Amino acid sequence: MWGLGKKRSLLGKWLDKSGYNQEDLVKISKVSRNTISKACSDPDYIPSPQVAKKILKALREVDPSVRADQFWEL
Repeated sequence: MWGLGKKRSLLGKWLDKSGYNQEDLVKISKVSRNTISKACSDPDYIPSPQVAKKILKALREVDPSVRADQFWEL
């Protein structure tokens, strides 16, 4: 099972359920690996608007109904 025993944010949990992985998100969103890792593991992390937009654009390729408020309080 993905994410077993790891601290995960809402984004990380969504990735685990969807079968999408952090490496895919790094490649498609063109956001750094460190930023994606932090966004997936730190439940208190809120990305800058530019980073959130890139992440959401990549996630919408998998699920067009994804919204920012599912992952972060903006």
